[in-house]
Amino acid sequence: MMTITEKAAYIKGLVDGLELDESAKETKVIKALVDIIDDMALSLADAEDDIAVLADEIDDIEEHLDAVDKDLSDVEDIVFEEYDEFDDECDFDCDSCEGCDGLYDEYDDDEDYEYEVECPDCGEVFVFDDSAFETDDPLTCPNCGFVIDEIEIEDEEDED
Repeated sequence: MMTITEKAAYIKGLVDGLELDESAKETKVIKALVDIIDDMALSLADAEDDIAVLADEIDDIEEHLDAVDKDLSDVEDIVFEEYDEFDDECDFDCDSCEGCDGLYDEYDDDEDYEYEVECPDCGEVFVFDDSAFETDDPLTCPNCGFVIDEIEIEDEEDED
């Protein structure tokens, strides 16, 4: 079976073998068409080569992706191995599960914290809770209305 470039060359040879009158308008049109066919065949051959290279690169990427997927699966097995013994009903945020034993208590987001702040302007000490961080409103002193730009929060563990 002939390739497209071989077929284009064959047609060009047939036209050259006809020994057409070079001054005739029809000959000029036929030769221009043959040149276009030849250019298209070469472009198509280049595109086929590019596609073959891309297909090889895709195969390589798929192999790497499979390896990464296997490695990630191994990591997941190692990381989550200790949790396999947990009860299927465990939501990792409970005190009733034997597997947890309060393991995730430190991450309890339901606990409300209160903070004491001394106003740098009037010296008044006031208390606010976590909800103050959930808004874009600035923290203001309830006594004098001073806007407090920076708050330094110390952990209880840091104070010991």
